[in-house]
Amino acid sequence: MPELRTETMTVNMGPQHPSTHGVLRLVLELDGEQILSASPTIGYLHTGIEKTAEQKKWQQVIPLVERMDYLSAQSNSTAFCLSVERLLGVELPERVKNIRILLAELQRINSHLVWLGTHGMEVGAVSVMLYCFRERELLLNINEMIAGFRLFPSYVRVGGLREDLPRGFHDAVRAFLERMPGKLDEYEDLLTKNEIYLKRTQGVGVISNDDAIAWGLLGPIARAAGVDYDVRKVFPYLGYETYDFAVPTQTAGDAYSRYKVRVAEMRESMKICRQALDRITPRGEYAIADPKITPPPKDRVYTEMEALIQHFLIYSQGFTVPVGEAYVPIEGPRGEQGFYVVSDGTNRPWRVKSRAPSLLACQALERLIVGGLIADVIAVIGSIDVVMGDVDR
Repeated sequence: MPELRTETMTVNMGPQHPSTHGVLRLVLELDGEQILSASPTIGYLHTGIEKTAEQKKWQQVIPLVERMDYLSAQSNSTAFCLSVERLLGVELPERVKNIRILLAELQRINSHLVWLGTHGMEVGAVSVMLYCFRERELLLNINEMIAGFRLFPSYVRVGGLREDLPRGFHDAVRAFLERMPGKLDEYEDLLTKNEIYLKRTQGVGVISNDDAIAWGLLGPIARAAGVDYDVRKVFPYLGYETYDFAVPTQTAGDAYSRYKVRVAEMRESMKICRQALDRITPRGEYAIADPKITPPPKDRVYTEMEALIQHFLIYSQGFTVPVGEAYVPIEGPRGEQGFYVVSDGTNRPWRVKSRAPSLLACQALERLIVGGLIADVIAVIGSIDVVMGDVDR
């Protein structure tokens, strides 16, 4: 009897596939349904934001960095401003620090809601997406309240914030925080013990503690494998060391563990938000009192010549930053996020380089999906929560 001959098949998954979270392309070698090798291909969404930042004044970089990881705009702008502020040597008012923490934690919940909704939909739980986006709408309303923009508020500025908190801000945030715990219970009722979801995620996309560290995978992916690293605890910034919160971890390192970690993170973020809200007075300081960096209030611009001149100089010339380099990491929704900023002493950055957690997650995709099935690729990509704008910046 002649010997049976088999051959593998190479297929493209993406860059237009609806489950690759943007324009990620995977070149998969298949033996039937099993994946023998995988080659992630990036670059289809390349924007050149890092290079463009070199042509912009320091404050003008903020709308650019917000559009890198477009699900964590407030976290990105906070990370960039912290690096620039370290070069400037300024100390922020406590009220500004607390507001930034509150906004960053609301942004984390916002990002995790988008992740949970899209990931659930991809593995067959369409209802979860409708539930999550219902609550996310409330967070976008809060963004609109503080800055007039829903997705990219550009509210965080070098030296503080754009303006003071609007009337009704505390009430809107408090109403959201009172509503959210019950809604999180609803999401868990839909997924945590759902047999279909368990079969799609348990034992899928497993990575060990050591491998997560070796691949540079931080954030929820690493914490799901037992790595208890969180920038807010290890390298505290903005006064996080004064807040009471836990760092959720799991040990299995699979897609289901990543789900458990992110849901627990949302609960911890709500705890931080409540503490921050109690510390923030409705009115008060919202920027440092440095006329070379911070524009004057509009009522002074309309009535005082000195304020008008100051306003004109800041918006036309910007401000200079001392020669040097700085990197201040923060804990973004996808892990350690930071901007390595180099200044040559002018009113524009000489170099801005982002540490993009989504890029590192894409790099490790091969390690996560080889040996599994095609259907598992969908669950794994969803569970690592990549944002292609963060990869192809």
